[in-house]
Amino acid sequence: MYLSFFGLNEKPFAITPDPRYLYLSERHAEALAHLLYGINEAGGFVQLTGEVGTGKTTIVRSLLAQTPKNAEIALILNPKMTAPEFLLTICEELGIGVPDSALGSLKDLVDILSEYLLRAHAAGHRVVLVVDEAQNLSPEVLEQVRLLTNLETNTQKLLQIILIGQPELRELLARVELRQLAQRITGRYHLNPLSHDETAAYVRHRLRVAGATTDVFAPQALNAVFRLSQGVPRVINVICDRALLGAYSLDRHRVTASLVRSAAAEVFGRRFTPDWVPWAVTAGIALLLSAVTFAAWKAQPWHARTVAVASIADSTHEGGAALPVALAASAPAEPKAAPLAQLLGQHLAETDTDSAFGKLFGLWGAKYQPSSTDPCTQAASLGLACIAERGSFGQLRLYNHPAILLLHDGSGGTHQVVLSALDDELAHLEVGGGQAVSLGELSRYWLGDFVMLWRPASSPVKALSSGMRGDQVRWLRQSLQRVRGVHSDAPVSDVFDAELADQVREFQRLHQLAVDGIAGVQTQIALASAIAGSNAPLLSAADTHHGG
Repeated sequence: MYLSFFGLNEKPFAITPDPRYLYLSERHAEALAHLLYGINEAGGFVQLTGEVGTGKTTIVRSLLAQTPKNAEIALILNPKMTAPEFLLTICEELGIGVPDSALGSLKDLVDILSEYLLRAHAAGHRVVLVVDEAQNLSPEVLEQVRLLTNLETNTQKLLQIILIGQPELRELLARVELRQLAQRITGRYHLNPLSHDETAAYVRHRLRVAGATTDVFAPQALNAVFRLSQGVPRVINVICDRALLGAYSLDRHRVTASLVRSAAAEVFGRRFTPDWVPWAVTAGIALLLSAVTFAAWKAQPWHARTVAVASIADSTHEGGAALPVALAASAPAEPKAAPLAQLLGQHLAETDTDSAFGKLFGLWGAKYQPSSTDPCTQAASLGLACIAERGSFGQLRLYNHPAILLLHDGSGGTHQVVLSALDDELAHLEVGGGQAVSLGELSRYWLGDFVMLWRPASSPVKALSSGMRGDQVRWLRQSLQRVRGVHSDAPVSDVFDAELADQVREFQRLHQLAVDGIAGVQTQIALASAIAGSNAPLLSAADTHHGG
């Protein structure tokens, strides 16, 4: 529609992943280089993550366009399937014939795939499995993916696997029960949104590829594109496409900042102010407050009261006498919180791994053996389980058990500190005999990484879903009954049926978990803490949900 108006050969901001339009930021170039390296070299897994719209799929397309002649690629775009379906899809992608008798058999499908991989290896070919949207892989399929890396000769793996997904993939692979798979990941790369300069270069690059010979977007328009898109390529594309259409409809050959804001308003369904408005409003409020403050100070009653209070404060300081009760009571009492930087500096010896796990185990009434087997293995032998995640204070409150927080100080050092209690304003840290720090201060040192112990129904922990049966399902049903305050002597079914799935969804909804009816690790931890007895340490006893 606007192509000839701007002298373009094609639409520059189509959201389809065309490799010709791939703009390689430094991180994108590094990610593509390592994916290409993964295709050419033997190894385990390569993991590529990024937020929605940051260019992951475009990189995959570019990767496929640069595939060496001796490489065969099996690309799975939607991995939300069962393990047999997953293996069958790999075979179909590689053109491997599968007899009907093998369709439902994992063993037969693995044998067929293994035989093909051995033939490909003998012919000097590399076989690569690329899984897009890998955060949707189920635990069952992830285990099958891990087992595929066992297909090997004496010298190298027969199958290279590249997992591409949203940041949830990192959280998924950080689960303790998937640590065997995580240990085989040889490269991890995360795509961040584009910077301000990269956003401007990205817009110009796509316009040049489409045939533009002039700068269609004014510098202030490019500033607005970055501010409103936050550097996410997919959002940049949508806003710029609408902005070009708006300029065309107004017969303007130059896109301005106001046109970009109008385009963003159409995309997001709300109005956006110019860059200078927040600054002007802030400056105006500051001037107004200054004027009001000065006028109030000049008023005699306030001025006299200020002098009187200052005189009392001075005499108290000099004579050591306490403030009058009436004045002392007028100031709200603030909870005392220790400076975190000072605590970390004074108690550095308490913030290493062994010290932290020693204290965490102690809160569970268990003995930690330093310099022995790894902490999570020790925990498993005591009927406990580890979970290592990146989360928030809200997630800690949901799990409601003490945790080791990884803190980063201003000089580049790291500290592992046990969080033993948490309320609305303060966190209690097991440092220096136990100290309270404000959540605001703690958040400046904590980026979200934590390790927590909890008591699962049985080990290993596995996700529970419809159709499953056994003692873990019975525990799930009994635990949900306790949370709802249901008391019955009737036998409890060990079958995960539709009714139990509805109860799981209701629990997930009440606790702000992903509502999918599957009792995964997060749901089980939240449920275990909700029914925890007096022998389980909690961050806040008020956060338990017995009978409700």
